[in-house]
Amino acid sequence: GDLLINRTNSYDLVGKVGIYESDEEVVFASYLVRLVIDKSKVSPGFLNNWLNSQTAQTTIKRIATRAISQANINPTEFKKHCLVPVPPLPEQAAIADLLSIWDQTIEKTERLIAAKEKRFSWLINSFINDKCGSWEHLRSDKIFESISDKGYGNEELLSVTQDRGVIPRAMLDGRVMSPEGSTDSYKLIKEGDFAISLRSFQGGIEYSKYQGLISPAYTVLRPKLKIVPDFYRHFFKSYLFIEKYLSIAVIGIRDGKQISIPDFMSVKIPYPPLEAQESIAEILNTACQEIALLKKQLEAYRRQKRGLMQKLLTGQWRVKAYGEVK
Repeated sequence: GDLLINRTNSYDLVGKVGIYESDEEVVFASYLVRLVIDKSKVSPGFLNNWLNSQTAQTTIKRIATRAISQANINPTEFKKHCLVPVPPLPEQAAIADLLSIWDQTIEKTERLIAAKEKRFSWLINSFINDKCGSWEHLRSDKIFESISDKGYGNEELLSVTQDRGVIPRAMLDGRVMSPEGSTDSYKLIKEGDFAISLRSFQGGIEYSKYQGLISPAYTVLRPKLKIVPDFYRHFFKSYLFIEKYLSIAVIGIRDGKQISIPDFMSVKIPYPPLEAQESIAEILNTACQEIALLKKQLEAYRRQKRGLMQKLLTGQWRVKAYGEVK
């Protein structure tokens, strides 16, 4: 029934609150503050939801003091400024119970996503890692060529990301800096091309489903032989490729690392039969689609809970003790 508030952390994470629900007595880190609840006035479950609501988090962020890389909340200021609405205890319990249904659904979906991602790793290992040694290997420059098409300043600007591949900048969250001046020096990348990014030594080579412009700092690879792009999309992001094949072309140390394009083009990589590429890509695509759908569902549940919290914790919607919305 105690709560812990994150007193010192990054600005995004400072002020997050969690409830402790075990009977075991434990210790906690000094960057957390323990809140002992007067249960005659407020339900711990209700208070936990309230303090994590947008209204309370806005207040907490406002009183947080920022340093260079961290923010801090003064407990005295927290008690002074973070005022909690206190509906009748039975209503508080009903609100907490109602929101816990969403919490359980969110947690179950998160576990399912984790299981699907674990299965995807097993599929990569079974259909790529274990079979890779039996496939024909060709030099990269036999399969791909480096393309440097410039002078297409009217094309859409794209961004090279490690988690979503090459995507339009409009799809990025938050503010994106636009290049100053002409983009004629930017490189044209087409659907089906790959991009070697500045951080490829960490996350592999990125695939593009779009046509547009990327920074001239990136290398564009275009297939010379007939391939199944989705097979190489998965292969170029696999741990096997990054550690075994791509590492040969890495120069520099620590953050100074980069990919030597001439070295990469001389590395021999797998070129399985097209039928094998097709079947493996289909299996892996299906697994990825399942994970993507579950993540969309998870975001929908989180969005529904945020909306429900806004209504219930501000009194716009009232609930009876047995959970019926008034």
